[in-house]
Amino acid sequence: MKISEIYRSIQGESTYAGLPCTFIRAAGCSLRCRYCDTGYALDPRSGESMTLDAILEQVKPLGYDLVEITGGEPLEQKETPELCRRLLELGAKVLLETGGAYRIDSLPEGVVTILDIKTPSSGMAHRNEWTNLERLSPCDEVKIVIGDREDFDWAVAVCRRYGLFGKGPLHFSPAFPALSPALLAQWILEEKIPVRLHLQWHKYIWPPDRRGV
Repeated sequence: MKISEIYRSIQGESTYAGLPCTFIRAAGCSLRCRYCDTGYALDPRSGESMTLDAILEQVKPLGYDLVEITGGEPLEQKETPELCRRLLELGAKVLLETGGAYRIDSLPEGVVTILDIKTPSSGMAHRNEWTNLERLSPCDEVKIVIGDREDFDWAVAVCRRYGLFGKGPLHFSPAFPALSPALLAQWILEEKIPVRLHLQWHKYIWPPDRRGV
């Protein structure tokens, strides 16, 4: 696989936020979201070629308790499902964050998929693989990054159309730093929708441009 970085930090997103977590960041992503905060991992040539054995060897001293595979876009690499299987066999709780452009049905049972639905302001809404919403298991989570009021209204409509309210963990996250959390909180309260206001904790604990956190 092409790997950008492997490190230990505090999980900043999802319902697992706040927990110590080992991160495996895959290199390479064909999406070009306007709010992307990991531009250094978009080009697969920026990553190091690693065997699955080498990846697991590097993860071992960091901890297998909670492991997130992120990117880039991990589902652009054919080895990702097998990496997930091997981590599960080692007893890891495995999270996989995906931009939602690729089918998630290749992932083994037991992986917690964190599905990022792309909004209009991302410039990538046309890449959403909508059939993934039918494949979500009860343990999977959905994240929607909101850049402006148009995104918010669009996201609410999508959630209603696909029955996402009450189905499982559903997070609305303000695009950092374009939208203030306070304004998004106000919209959520006014609309009276059952979603979690989702903040990227690592951007508040450390400088938002710091890598390896």
